[in-house]
Amino acid sequence: MTEIKLYKSKKRAILVMAMCAPFVVLGVLILGKNPWIGWLSIGFFGLAFPLGIFNLLDKRPAIVLNELGIFDRSINKDFINWELIKDAYPISINKQKFICLLIDEKFKPSKKKGQFYKSVAKLNEAIGAQELNINLGQIQKIDEVALTQFILKMSKATKTDKATLLKELEIA
Repeated sequence: MTEIKLYKSKKRAILVMAMCAPFVVLGVLILGKNPWIGWLSIGFFGLAFPLGIFNLLDKRPAIVLNELGIFDRSINKDFINWELIKDAYPISINKQKFICLLIDEKFKPSKKKGQFYKSVAKLNEAIGAQELNINLGQIQKIDEVALTQFILKMSKATKTDKATLLKELEIA
């Protein structure tokens, strides 16, 4: 079975660590004058280093596309079958790119979750997103519009056409 795997960007991990480094250094310099602010700065911005190193060493794909559907490690434990997707559209929230997946009401994950999860899902919909959103913010260079069009083609394609579409995208 043909699979397309999308990985987290190593450049973004390095960039986040580089942007947080001056604040950690500033926190160390402030320690003598104001220890609370110094330690707060070191602790908060210092978290970028273990998270950045984790993202650098993480070899697992963040998103997998195959004939069955979409697997996004950050939102779901299972594949989102192509047949469940009614519509998809790209959205940008605070310069973070997402692809919103519109699925049938009876298959939404919030049906099996508690009240807190349902209220968060309603909040997502209030800002223009959906309950299932694929976060492309950490993914290596990707065109969200082209990926959205691909998702829409795959959701409407027959089983034999899905393999062909995957091979065409793999070449591109």
